[in-house]
Amino acid sequence: MHGNPVPTPIGATVLGYPRIGARRELKRAVESYWAGRIDAGALQETARDLRAQTWAELRDGGLDSIPGNTFSFYDQVLDTATLFDAVPDRYRALELSELDTYFAMARGRDGVEPLELTKWFDTNYHYLVPEISPGTRFRLAGDKPVAEYREAAALGVRTRPVLLGPVTFLLLAKRAAGAPAGFRPLDTIDQLVERYAELLARLADEGADWVQLDEPAFAADRTDEELATLGRVYDRLTGLPSRPRLLVTGYYGELGAALPVLARTGIEALGVDLVAGASAAGQLAETGGLLDKILVLGVVDGRNVWRTDLRAALRACTALTEVGRELAVSSSCSLLHVPYDLDAETDLPGEVRARLAFARQKVAEIVLLRRALTEGEAALDAHGDTTLPAPGRDETVRSRVGALNHADYDRGAYPDRAQAQRDTLDLPAFPTTTIGSFPQTGEIRRARADLRAGRIDATAYESAMRSEISAVVARQEDYGLDVLVHGEPERNDMVQYFAEQLDGFAATEFGWVQSYGSRCVRPPILHGDVSRPAPITVEWSRYAQSLTERPVKGMLTGPVTILAWSFVRDDQPLGDTATQVALALRDEVADLERAGIRIVQVDEPALRELLPLRQRDRASYVDWSVAAFRLATAGAADATQVHTHLCYSEFADVIQAIDGLDADVTTIEAARSRMEVLADLREAGFARGVGPGVYDIHSPLVPSTADIAELLQSAAGAVPADRLWVNPDCGLKTRGYGEVEPALRSLVAAARSLREQHG
Repeated sequence: MHGNPVPTPIGATVLGYPRIGARRELKRAVESYWAGRIDAGALQETARDLRAQTWAELRDGGLDSIPGNTFSFYDQVLDTATLFDAVPDRYRALELSELDTYFAMARGRDGVEPLELTKWFDTNYHYLVPEISPGTRFRLAGDKPVAEYREAAALGVRTRPVLLGPVTFLLLAKRAAGAPAGFRPLDTIDQLVERYAELLARLADEGADWVQLDEPAFAADRTDEELATLGRVYDRLTGLPSRPRLLVTGYYGELGAALPVLARTGIEALGVDLVAGASAAGQLAETGGLLDKILVLGVVDGRNVWRTDLRAALRACTALTEVGRELAVSSSCSLLHVPYDLDAETDLPGEVRARLAFARQKVAEIVLLRRALTEGEAALDAHGDTTLPAPGRDETVRSRVGALNHADYDRGAYPDRAQAQRDTLDLPAFPTTTIGSFPQTGEIRRARADLRAGRIDATAYESAMRSEISAVVARQEDYGLDVLVHGEPERNDMVQYFAEQLDGFAATEFGWVQSYGSRCVRPPILHGDVSRPAPITVEWSRYAQSLTERPVKGMLTGPVTILAWSFVRDDQPLGDTATQVALALRDEVADLERAGIRIVQVDEPALRELLPLRQRDRASYVDWSVAAFRLATAGAADATQVHTHLCYSEFADVIQAIDGLDADVTTIEAARSRMEVLADLREAGFARGVGPGVYDIHSPLVPSTADIAELLQSAAGAVPADRLWVNPDCGLKTRGYGEVEPALRSLVAAARSLREQHG
């Protein structure tokens, strides 16, 4: 085994770190490169600066072991695919540079569609789905992990390269189009493992004494075959004659049956999530074969922003001192999911701020816990007060929740509602609409910035937004859309906008986290009981409806998505918090109806996201998530058409939940998967309106009328004509009008063509 006789201790570490930059420097650089404002050299220079800053920050923060190869221009799964040359031929045929081929796989290029995008386990991060076929020939095509190890070493920092584990990589992949029906990406594991072996040997030659291999797929239910494959893979990798020591991590839950499998292999260290894995500590204590391994205990939450209960975390660690050869302290998963630095936030209420820790503060907690593990609890006493303040309570909200009954969740029979809506709305067959948002232009963003900076007052800002709404309504009428939206120019984000106007939430100024690629979001902080002090969307929707005879949808974000895309209090069950949010939205729906809005869309794109990874935990989640949506919408009259929107998920996993929402119309992402989801809906007997997305708004490619018509024909074969809607995959906020206008004109033309064909 290569390396010093005494390897770098793991001690205090994190499993990964935010990579976008403290001020989203990577986002700006990548988007500038895409726009042609900077060249590849300038983009690479920004990347080097960000990596150097991260390594120095973690070293100076006191970590014993610093993760490397956690940087990515877009996504770590895409990085792995390109590293091992799992590049579909359609991208090779473009004959682009290595960097531009990478971005073409992410975004599409020259008429070539991108890889499918979907949620990363139960998080709001998205990954690009590799396409694997029997003809895939893995090879070590790149040297990113080696190059970044060398880069850090030149700066005096010895890193622990982090790789996506080979089994998880293939379990996340999909069968490429044209591959035999019985083929599975996992069938290629032996070939791929040999390439990992080559990479480990190269890292050993460079002097790396530790490598981290992430296998989060095993926090979910796995077959006996998959578990056996996991053991066989790590027997092979630990049997190499020259390799670094291996830390294998499983996070987002307990490893379950994978734990004893990994314990029997020759890996030197095992990382476990003691935050999301409620029974992980007990399982560790009961599993044999760990006395020769370092246990890397994930006791600091990598997915939420609350301060760690340091004394409870220390107790959890000390209870395991006799289980492993040595204990290390870590984040539960990568800190990719939390903002950079609490110190940047100067406007948070003091009682909220006192309960928070962002990435930099979590590093400090980990270092302190490691010291306490060695020196005893006195190390915590020396640190000062570690008591966590309690969340606030609103007894009015709690009394309202306590008074709910079954009728509050029941809207009545769908056929009755459908007839009432046909009579009221009088829409054509295959009605056309969009998902909600329209492009957030530079003028909109400047107006919002001017309002924040005090350069304009609220009256001037409202006037600017009304002008934008008027223009968006006029555009939609010109395009020929049947159901319009107001475009949401006043909204900074579909969750943050609501959170800023609900009691119980706080917003950050710099609390950005990566959602996918260059897309960053600022999740609000849900810290107390939730209520709605005043209407939120009503006046904007009322104004838009006053401009047109066509119906305008009121646009709301659903309770599950508000929770999923916020940092949520952890002192009570999520279902209890969802009920509070749902009641606030129920009030908003009622006010929209009173304002004359005949269609209300309550978006739940995160419904699949929060689905527990293990089957045994799913029924209770489905119960409370569906109940929250129904509570928010069940007060609507039969004639009010309730829509919902879901995107970028494995819908088959939540088909019954989608049906349980009882929305009149459900719009879904379907373009990248070429309408695959419709078979699941048909098999489940879904019998309400469906709007499968007919073009992918996350790609700059503009679909033709023929492209959309082809997808619509496929959809019409699965959904009856009287229930089929025509819409994009998602909102248009991130696109420009140069793309939006021709795409929507193609959409309308394709829908009209379908009407002619169906009489």
